[in-house]
Amino acid sequence: MTRDTHISLNNFADIMGVSRATVDKWIANGKCVARIDEHNQKYLIVSELSSFPEISAMLNNIWDEENEVVPRRTFTSIELFAGGGGLALGMHKAGFKHLLLNEYDKDACATLQKNMPDWNVVKGDIHDIDFTPYHGKVDLLTGGFPCQAFSYAGKRLGFEETRGTLFFELARAVKEIQPKVFMAENVKGLLEHDNGRTIETIKSVIAELGYTLIEPRVLRAIQYNVPQKRERLILIAIRYDIAPHVNFKWPSVCGQLRTLRDAFFHGDLYDCDVPESEGQKYPAAKEKVMKLVPEGGDWRDLPDDIAKEYMKGSYHLGGGKTGMARRLSMDEASLTLTCAPAQKQTERCHPTETRPLTVREYARIQTFPDDWEFCGSLSAKYKQIGNAVPVNLSWAIGRAVMRLFNQIDIIMPQNSTEEPHQSYQPVRKLYGIFEGLACDPPEPYTND
Repeated sequence: MTRDTHISLNNFADIMGVSRATVDKWIANGKCVARIDEHNQKYLIVSELSSFPEISAMLNNIWDEENEVVPRRTFTSIELFAGGGGLALGMHKAGFKHLLLNEYDKDACATLQKNMPDWNVVKGDIHDIDFTPYHGKVDLLTGGFPCQAFSYAGKRLGFEETRGTLFFELARAVKEIQPKVFMAENVKGLLEHDNGRTIETIKSVIAELGYTLIEPRVLRAIQYNVPQKRERLILIAIRYDIAPHVNFKWPSVCGQLRTLRDAFFHGDLYDCDVPESEGQKYPAAKEKVMKLVPEGGDWRDLPDDIAKEYMKGSYHLGGGKTGMARRLSMDEASLTLTCAPAQKQTERCHPTETRPLTVREYARIQTFPDDWEFCGSLSAKYKQIGNAVPVNLSWAIGRAVMRLFNQIDIIMPQNSTEEPHQSYQPVRKLYGIFEGLACDPPEPYTND
C-alpha cells in the first residue's frame, strides 16, 4: 500500500475492524474525507488516513524484512487440536519441527498424514495422551482449544477449576511438557465468554503453570496477507525463568490488502488461477433467488416479496442479518468462512457465479497452497478448511515466535550436533525464501 493509493470505504472498514456504518459516521463527522470516482463510487486516499494506527502500520510495515527470519537452530514443537493443518503448516513454514500433532477427527488426521507423511500425527482423544515423555524436550506447544464454560464452584479460578474442558487438557500438556513457550488461539469472542470469567480463569491458570502471559491480542487475518476478514485471539505465554530476559514483538502487518481477486486469479498470492474442484450446489429454488442478488449484496437487495418469502421469520427480526443471501465481492476480502458455504444465516455465494464457493476457493481464501489436499467427504473438507487458522496468518505469528526463540537461544544456548538448519531443508525446498539469519539481541521484557 502506498500513500497515494485509493481505498474503498468497505475495505477501509475491514482494515479498521469496524462496520461500514461507522466509516460513514467518520466521514459525516469529518474524521476522514471521501471522494467520488467516475463510477459515482466513494473512495478514500490512504495518505489522508495515516493518523489511523492501522493504516500507519501498513504504510510503515516491515513485512518483507520479517519474511527473512530463519531459526538459529532446530526448534521443536507439539500441536494439539491440529485440525486440517492451517496452524501447523504456518508454523512449519516458519521453521518449527513438529514432534507430535494430535487431532481427534479421522478425516483431519488423514489430511495431515497425506500432505506431510513425515509428521507424527497421533489420532485420538487428548485425554488419553501422556505427555510426560516429552518433558523438557519441546520448545513450543501450540493449540486452538474449543471454547467451553468452566466450573466456578470453588471460585479459586485455577487449574482444577477447568477440569472437564479441553483447555484443561492443553494446560495439562503444558504442565507435563514444560515448553519454553506455548501459544493458544481461539475466537475473538473468548474475551467476552461467560461475562469475561473464562479469559480471567485462563490467565490465572497460565500464571499457576509458571508462565508470563503476553497481553492477548486479536489479529485480523486481512492485515496478514489473507483475503479474509477472520479474526483470531492469540495468547502467547513464556516460562517464568525466560520471560524477564526476552522481548516478544507481535508480527508486522502486511502492506497489501488482499481480496478475492487475489485469491482466485494469478497474481501475488498464487501463480495461477484457482483450480477447478468439487463444491456444493444450490437447490433450484435457492439458485433462482441468489441470481437476483448483485455482487457484494444480500437479502436487502431482493424484491421485498421475495425477501419476505426467503427470510421467513428472520425478516422481522432486528439486526442487519447481512449474512443471509450474501454474495461476496471480488474486490473485497471474503467474510469469515464457516464450516459450510451455503448455510442460510452465513451465505458465501461466489461473487460473479451463482453457486457456493468450491473447496479450492475455500482453501485459497484460507491461503492453503493448491497442493494441500483435504480428505473425507465434501462436508468434511469444508469443515476442515472453515475451522482452520489461515496459513499466512499462522506463518506471520510463527515468524514472530521464531524471533523470540532466536533470542532465547542466545541467552540459553543448547549444544547440537546437527548441521545448521538441517531439518529446515524441506521448508527451503518448498518455499525457497529462507536465505539469511534474522535475530535481534535480547532486550528487557515488555508486553509491547
